[in-house]
Amino acid sequence: MNTKRRPLATQRGITLIGLLSWSIVVGFAGYVLIRVLPTVSEFYAIKSVVERLAATPASTVPEIRRAFDRQIQIDATISSVKGDDLDITKENGRVMIGFAYEKEIPLFGPAFLLIKYAGRSK
Repeated sequence: MNTKRRPLATQRGITLIGLLSWSIVVGFAGYVLIRVLPTVSEFYAIKSVVERLAATPASTVPEIRRAFDRQIQIDATISSVKGDDLDITKENGRVMIGFAYEKEIPLFGPAFLLIKYAGRSK
Protein backbone atom coordinates (compact mmCIF):
# COMPACT_ATOMS: atom_id res chain seq x y z
CA MET A 1 0.00 0.00 0.00
CA ASN A 2 1.39 3.36 -1.08
CA THR A 3 0.81 5.96 1.63
CA LYS A 4 2.63 8.85 0.05
CA ARG A 5 1.10 12.11 1.11
CA ARG A 6 0.83 15.05 -1.16
CA PRO A 7 1.91 18.40 0.28
CA LEU A 8 -0.99 20.70 0.95
CA ALA A 9 -1.41 23.24 -1.79
CA THR A 10 -1.08 26.79 -0.57
CA GLN A 11 -4.15 28.84 -1.12
CA ARG A 12 -3.82 31.89 -3.26
CA GLY A 13 -6.16 34.80 -3.68
CA ILE A 14 -7.30 37.98 -2.11
CA THR A 15 -9.07 38.34 1.20
CA LEU A 16 -12.27 40.29 1.70
CA ILE A 17 -10.37 43.03 3.55
CA GLY A 18 -7.86 43.25 0.71
CA LEU A 19 -10.63 43.42 -1.86
CA LEU A 20 -12.39 46.21 0.05
CA SER A 21 -9.13 48.13 0.47
CA TRP A 22 -8.33 47.95 -3.24
CA SER A 23 -11.88 48.87 -4.22
CA ILE A 24 -11.68 52.00 -2.03
CA VAL A 25 -8.36 53.01 -3.60
CA VAL A 26 -9.57 52.36 -7.16
CA GLY A 27 -12.90 54.07 -6.46
CA PHE A 28 -11.23 57.20 -5.08
CA ALA A 29 -8.80 57.32 -8.02
CA GLY A 30 -11.73 57.01 -10.41
CA TYR A 31 -13.62 59.78 -8.62
CA VAL A 32 -10.62 62.13 -8.83
CA LEU A 33 -10.13 61.23 -12.50
CA ILE A 34 -13.76 62.01 -13.30
CA ARG A 35 -13.45 65.39 -11.56
CA VAL A 36 -10.15 66.27 -13.30
CA LEU A 37 -10.93 65.20 -16.90
CA PRO A 38 -13.14 68.23 -17.74
CA THR A 39 -10.37 70.63 -16.68
CA VAL A 40 -7.82 68.77 -18.81
CA SER A 41 -10.23 68.92 -21.74
CA GLU A 42 -10.62 72.67 -21.21
CA PHE A 43 -6.83 73.11 -21.13
CA TYR A 44 -6.42 71.37 -24.50
CA ALA A 45 -9.28 73.42 -25.96
CA ILE A 46 -7.57 76.64 -24.84
CA LYS A 47 -4.25 75.39 -26.20
CA SER A 48 -5.75 74.62 -29.62
CA VAL A 49 -7.39 78.07 -29.83
CA VAL A 50 -4.10 79.72 -28.88
CA GLU A 51 -2.22 77.68 -31.49
CA ARG A 52 -4.75 78.67 -34.17
CA LEU A 53 -4.56 82.35 -33.24
CA ALA A 54 -0.76 82.34 -33.21
CA ALA A 55 -0.74 80.82 -36.71
CA THR A 56 -3.04 83.48 -38.17
CA PRO A 57 -1.53 86.77 -39.30
CA ALA A 58 -3.12 89.01 -36.68
CA SER A 59 -1.70 92.48 -36.62
CA THR A 60 -2.28 93.89 -33.14
CA VAL A 61 -2.60 92.64 -29.59
CA PRO A 62 -6.19 93.91 -29.16
CA GLU A 63 -7.21 92.06 -32.35
CA ILE A 64 -5.78 88.80 -30.96
CA ARG A 65 -7.59 89.32 -27.65
CA ARG A 66 -10.89 90.02 -29.44
CA ALA A 67 -10.43 86.97 -31.67
CA PHE A 68 -9.83 84.83 -28.57
CA ASP A 69 -12.95 86.23 -26.88
CA ARG A 70 -15.01 85.48 -30.02
CA GLN A 71 -13.64 81.95 -30.09
CA ILE A 72 -14.52 81.22 -26.45
CA GLN A 73 -18.06 82.39 -27.13
CA ILE A 74 -18.25 79.66 -29.76
CA ASP A 75 -16.49 77.01 -27.68
CA ALA A 76 -18.58 76.77 -24.50
CA THR A 77 -16.05 74.54 -22.69
CA ILE A 78 -13.63 77.43 -22.14
CA SER A 79 -14.44 79.48 -19.05
CA SER A 80 -11.14 79.87 -17.17
CA VAL A 81 -9.26 82.21 -19.50
CA LYS A 82 -10.39 85.45 -21.14
CA GLY A 83 -8.70 87.51 -23.82
CA ASP A 84 -7.29 89.89 -21.21
CA ASP A 85 -5.50 86.99 -19.48
CA LEU A 86 -3.36 86.16 -22.52
CA ASP A 87 0.33 87.03 -22.53
CA ILE A 88 1.03 88.10 -26.12
CA THR A 89 4.60 88.77 -27.25
CA LYS A 90 6.56 88.76 -30.47
CA GLU A 91 9.72 86.63 -30.72
CA ASN A 92 11.82 86.34 -33.87
CA GLY A 93 9.03 87.88 -35.91
CA ARG A 94 6.42 85.36 -34.69
CA VAL A 95 3.50 86.01 -32.40
CA MET A 96 3.76 84.00 -29.18
CA ILE A 97 0.67 83.63 -27.03
CA GLY A 98 0.94 82.33 -23.48
CA PHE A 99 -1.60 81.67 -20.78
CA ALA A 100 -1.64 80.43 -17.20
CA TYR A 101 -4.45 79.78 -14.77
CA GLU A 102 -5.37 77.77 -11.72
CA LYS A 103 -8.31 75.42 -11.40
CA GLU A 104 -9.66 74.52 -7.97
CA ILE A 105 -11.61 71.26 -7.95
CA PRO A 106 -13.80 70.47 -4.91
CA LEU A 107 -13.40 66.85 -3.86
CA PHE A 108 -15.34 66.43 -0.62
CA GLY A 109 -16.01 68.62 2.40
CA PRO A 110 -13.18 71.10 2.87
CA ALA A 111 -10.79 69.18 0.57
CA PHE A 112 -9.93 70.71 -2.80
CA LEU A 113 -7.50 69.79 -5.56
CA LEU A 114 -5.57 72.73 -7.04
CA ILE A 115 -4.16 72.31 -10.55
CA LYS A 116 -2.01 74.97 -12.18
CA TYR A 117 -2.19 75.01 -15.97
CA ALA A 118 0.17 76.94 -18.24
CA GLY A 119 0.62 76.85 -21.98
CA ARG A 120 2.26 78.68 -24.83
CA SER A 121 1.96 78.66 -28.59
CA LYS A 122 4.69 76.99 -30.60
